[in-house]
Amino acid sequence: MASSTAGVTGWYRGKVKAVPSGDCLVIMAMTANRPGPPPEKTLTLSSLIAPRLARRGGVDEPFAWESREYLRKLCIGKEVAMRVDYTVPSIGREFGSVFLGEKNVALLVVSEGWAKVREQGQQKGEASPFLQELLRLEDQAKEQGLGRWSKVLGAAEASIRNLPPSAIGDPSNLDAMGLLAANKGRPMQGIVEQVRDGSTIRVYLLPDFQFVQVFVAGIQAPSMGRRAITEIAAETEGKTEEPNGDVSAQSRAPLTSAQRLAVSAVSSAEVAADPFAVEAKYFTELRVLSRDVRIVLEGVDKFSNLIGSVYYPDGDSAKDLALELVENGLAKFVEWSANMMEEDAKRRLKTAELQAKKSRLRIWTNYVPPATNSKAIHDQNFTGKVVEVVSGDCIIVADDSVPYGSPLAERRVNLSSIRCPKMGNPRRDEKPAPYAREAREFLRTRLIGRQVNVQMEYSRKVSMADGSAAATGIADSRVMDFGSVFLSSPIKVEGDDTPSPAAPTPGSQPGVNISELVIARGFGTVIRHRDFEERSNYYDALLAAESRAIAGKKGLHSAKDPPVMHVTDLLMAPAKRAREFLPYLQKSRRIPALVEYVLSGHRFKLLIPKDTCSIAFSFSGVRCRGRDEPYSDEAISLMRRKIMQRDVEIEVETVDRTGTFLGSMWESKTNLAVTLLEAGLAKLQTSFGSERIPDINLLEQAEKSAKSQKLKIWENYVEGEEVSNGAAVESKQKEVLKVMVTEVLGGGKFYVQTVGDQKVASIQQQLDSLNLQEAPVVGAFNPKKGDIVLAQFSADNSWNRAMKYTNK
Repeated sequence: MASSTAGVTGWYRGKVKAVPSGDCLVIMAMTANRPGPPPEKTLTLSSLIAPRLARRGGVDEPFAWESREYLRKLCIGKEVAMRVDYTVPSIGREFGSVFLGEKNVALLVVSEGWAKVREQGQQKGEASPFLQELLRLEDQAKEQGLGRWSKVLGAAEASIRNLPPSAIGDPSNLDAMGLLAANKGRPMQGIVEQVRDGSTIRVYLLPDFQFVQVFVAGIQAPSMGRRAITEIAAETEGKTEEPNGDVSAQSRAPLTSAQRLAVSAVSSAEVAADPFAVEAKYFTELRVLSRDVRIVLEGVDKFSNLIGSVYYPDGDSAKDLALELVENGLAKFVEWSANMMEEDAKRRLKTAELQAKKSRLRIWTNYVPPATNSKAIHDQNFTGKVVEVVSGDCIIVADDSVPYGSPLAERRVNLSSIRCPKMGNPRRDEKPAPYAREAREFLRTRLIGRQVNVQMEYSRKVSMADGSAAATGIADSRVMDFGSVFLSSPIKVEGDDTPSPAAPTPGSQPGVNISELVIARGFGTVIRHRDFEERSNYYDALLAAESRAIAGKKGLHSAKDPPVMHVTDLLMAPAKRAREFLPYLQKSRRIPALVEYVLSGHRFKLLIPKDTCSIAFSFSGVRCRGRDEPYSDEAISLMRRKIMQRDVEIEVETVDRTGTFLGSMWESKTNLAVTLLEAGLAKLQTSFGSERIPDINLLEQAEKSAKSQKLKIWENYVEGEEVSNGAAVESKQKEVLKVMVTEVLGGGKFYVQTVGDQKVASIQQQLDSLNLQEAPVVGAFNPKKGDIVLAQFSADNSWNRAMKYTNK
């Protein structure tokens, strides 16, 4: 054997990274501000020989495992001082002394009987500087029967592990599916022996010492590449693994012809390591190599590889290796293996990867996010009262900070990251999707008129056609604002299983999250956003609520047929249909109704639950200004805040020629017409008679009060003068005209012509001069829609001017 180099190095500080055997340590340097993994050294304790652990297919020497375990538990992860005492170049090993604090590690090992002392190496100088003390402690351990010197009968045989065949490289040695079935979801104790790359470890599963390779579930670290196989074979053939340089008694079998043929075929197939692969491997080694870990098997792939979650101790808690790697940008999320995990764990990994991408950590340094049509909204939180529930995922809130009656007061808020069934569009004959009405009703009963806190989170450009995401620049699109809505003081509604919120803490939700309520009841689904797409700040809570709804088979997730509700919409039907319905509405004096929409200050769309029909309803004898006239919008705003989507009672008197039902309406025993009149936003019109109107005295008093205070439409009111558009109209002298009635429409409407009008006389003269007796030539004149023509009136066969309205 070549001579040893006896030069002694100085003392260095380092940290124990791994413990391969009972007399060998892997120590890494303690360097600050050095990029990448620090240098490391494999050091065998001078003058010691520990029992040898079994090689692949071999058998342990007695007490080999206990010896290794003593040194591992003593030193792993600890800071030590070390120096090299001598080297043996022929075997490429360095031998030295290691101190743990003030204690010599070699002395501790020998004193416990876990290694024997070699008095002198094969060359001069191959000895520990503490040799005499080691020999003394060895004799003491022998005398006391400690460790490998045990005097207990059968102790040596009992210390030899019964190792099952290794599954590394030969999956047939392991029943992977059987192991999974027996331990699915149950933590298994293990000791990590090797780290292949950042997301692949080789571990002894205890207590059976099954040596397996485990792929960390849900992630993939950068590949360490592959060296040329000829290099590996050469290293393997010429290398001895004896820790103290002894020649093994077991000769290594030569390569077979097939192995040599495989080597020659791919000898040049060297693959370089991926960027950050070395860092990822070092990250994992630092945390789990030679450590006690817990393995939770999640699944087995088609090649019988074990997929599992790995947890390592960190103080009093355990950390998830996969999550740590992803959070530090050293691994990416892998959907196929993550699907084996529980939803919460999978969600945490996905969220961590998104954050690493945003921070451009390590493997994501050059990451370019895909184009997105969403944009974050910052610092736009507000409080207000819910005025309308448009659907299960959209509400309208009156902002407290905007003046009452302002067009900007009402803000449409789409609930972030959730999607509920669409309400449809009656004008396009689109019916509500299953559970759409139920979702809207669920929110209506909990939100209408309630004070809420709104956190605006992002905006998105969507297509006008179907509401889907629209590419930037599409003309037929609009921008929708999304946010989270919270109730600070929820009302407990029967059927709710969400507890009242505790006092908000930093980072917690400021109340009951409405989106979470909807999802938990199965009335919507959580949107699976793409990477870098803006989402709810409470996305994880929404996913958790969805998981509960799916498990409970609620709403959309139920196997039952969805409830069906057929509503007759009399607003879309001919007026004749409404008149036919009048007797049904007059059977009871007061009828429960729900205000579906405020069409104007005095006209509404109501749902009559008892008869499952929607009607147009107007106050009897009370009128507000028309649209675009002063105070029209304010009247609408008042009614929206007072009764929009509220439960009311109505009393129907009659129906007009347009199919609108006339009568009175009460909300919480308050006549709503009185509210309008008191606010100066409407006036009485009782020219047809007021005796049929309930509470007419209250209405008259309310109008009189508004007039006396000159409120709104009465601001320019002068006693005895009528008001039009807010201004007093000067009285004019009455003008008497002679007219000829040309047509009576009914209901007090008719057409007239002024007698003596020169223009009318001229037109009549031209008509009389025409020869209208001869039939026109077919095809000579084909009038188009909108053309002025002559037409013969069927009542008296006279010819009159007419306009073509259709092309039929």
